[in-house]
Amino acid sequence: MRVAILGTSAIAHKHAQAYRNIGYDLVACSNRDATKGRAFAEKWNTRFIDRWQYLCALPDVDFVDLCTLPAFRLEAVEACAAHHRHIQIQKPIAADLATARRMIDVAKAAGIMIGIVSQHRFDESSQFLKRALGAGRLGRILEADAYIKWFRSDAYYAPPAKGTWAGEGGGVLINQGIHSVDLLRWMMGPVHSVDAQWQLGAIHKIESEDIVNALLKYECGATGVIQASTAFRPGEPERIEIHGTKGWAMIAGDKLVRWDVENDSGEPAPISQTSSSGASDPMAISLAPFERNFLDFGRAIAEHSQPLISGEEGYRALEVVDAIYRSCREDRRVILDNVAHA
Repeated sequence: MRVAILGTSAIAHKHAQAYRNIGYDLVACSNRDATKGRAFAEKWNTRFIDRWQYLCALPDVDFVDLCTLPAFRLEAVEACAAHHRHIQIQKPIAADLATARRMIDVAKAAGIMIGIVSQHRFDESSQFLKRALGAGRLGRILEADAYIKWFRSDAYYAPPAKGTWAGEGGGVLINQGIHSVDLLRWMMGPVHSVDAQWQLGAIHKIESEDIVNALLKYECGATGVIQASTAFRPGEPERIEIHGTKGWAMIAGDKLVRWDVENDSGEPAPISQTSSSGASDPMAISLAPFERNFLDFGRAIAEHSQPLISGEEGYRALEVVDAIYRSCREDRRVILDNVAHA
C-alpha cells in the first residue's frame, strides 16, 4: 500500500513507524507549518507537499492518512473524494456529528472508503474479550465500565487549539476517552441513554472538560459507568471492566489482567501483568495494534470490503460522546437518537 500523511503531529510519527514496520510505502506528507512538515519528511525519508490539496490529488497513493486536528476533516474528505482517494482518519472521526455524517455521505457518493484509527480494537485483549462475549462466556452482562484516569501537563494543552470546542470538539472524552467509548460500544452494542456531569478546566487552562463522569444504560439492559480525566496525577492505565452472571473480566491498558469466570472453558484467556498505556505519556503506546489497524484497512481496500472500523463505526462512537456532552450541558438524561444501529 502507498500512503500519504496529511498532518505531521506527534501521532503521525507513530503512524509512519507502523507503516515502515508493515511494509507500506509512505510516499508524501503535508502540513500547513512547512518547517514541521519538512522535518517530518526528512525524518521518514518521504516527499513534502507544500499544499495539502495537492497531496490528496497525488496519482501514486492508495489512501490518505489524516492526522490533523478533528476540526479539519471535511475539507480533506471532499478533496480525497474529488480524486477518488480512500482516506484513513485518526480518531475521532470529526469534532461533531453533523460534520461526521457529511463526511460519510461525501465518501459514499464518491465510492471511496473511510477507515478510522481506533487501534485498541486490535489489541489481543480486546479481540479475545469480544469473542468471549459473543460466545456467552460471561453469561448475561450486567455492567460494562470504562475508567480513564490519566494526567496531562500544562505543556500538553499549551497549543492554541488543544482542549477547545472548535479545534478538538471537546476535551478528555473526545480525545483520550473515545478509545474506551469505542470499545464499550463495539463489545456491548448500542447505548440507550446517558446521564453525565463534567468539570470544565478543573486543573488545566482549557475551555472544555478535563473531568467527566457518565452513567450509561445499554440497549441490552446492562448498565455502566465512564469516568475520564486528564487531571489525576500521576495517571493510571485505563480500564475496561465487564461483569456478567458467570464472572468478570478487566482490561488495563492494552492487556487482559483479570479473567474470573466460573466453570469456564474454551480459548485460554491471554492474561498478562504488564501493559502499555498513554496514562501519563501520550506516546507510551504500543505500535502493534496500529499495525493491525493499518493492515486491516489495506486489506479492505484490496478486497473492496469494509474495514473493521469504518466511518459508520467512528460515527457511532462519536454519538455516545455527543450524548454525554449534551447531558452535561443540559443537566439531564439524554436518550440517544440512533439506538437502532447494531
